[in-house]
Amino acid sequence: MRICLLTVGKTDSGWVREGLEIYSSRLSRYVPFSVSEIPELKNASSLSKSQVKEKEGELILSRVTPKDAVILLDEKGKEYSSTEFAKEISKMTAGGKNIVFVIGGAYGFSDAVYARCDGKVSLSRMTFTHQMVRAIFVEQLYRAFTIIKGEPYHHE
Repeated sequence: MRICLLTVGKTDSGWVREGLEIYSSRLSRYVPFSVSEIPELKNASSLSKSQVKEKEGELILSRVTPKDAVILLDEKGKEYSSTEFAKEISKMTAGGKNIVFVIGGAYGFSDAVYARCDGKVSLSRMTFTHQMVRAIFVEQLYRAFTIIKGEPYHHE
């Protein structure tokens, strides 16, 4: 069982990249973890929002297998406390499937990606940049594993 964070676009902010590296490294003590970036579309400015979502959707779907559990980070997703998220991660990892968490592009996901997903998670009702979400989510994933293992990182 592996966990992958699949993102649309490169991580070009230095502090985000540093946060990703810190928490990815910590997370690797608990589970095989990777970040996979889909390059931004070329000539995206000449496409409509729906065309961008469709093309990004095709690229996202090309990176997942039928056996993967695909979880979208989406504003319409379910919100969890850190403890609730840890319980959900525990259930997901018990299933033995590889888990792919996906952060889409600026316009969200295509209908085809929504149709393929196994669940949706919202980090907050607030809106964050797609760059910031990467570091925030990986920290929350690390926090979930420390909760599962009963380690003192999380305080209630």
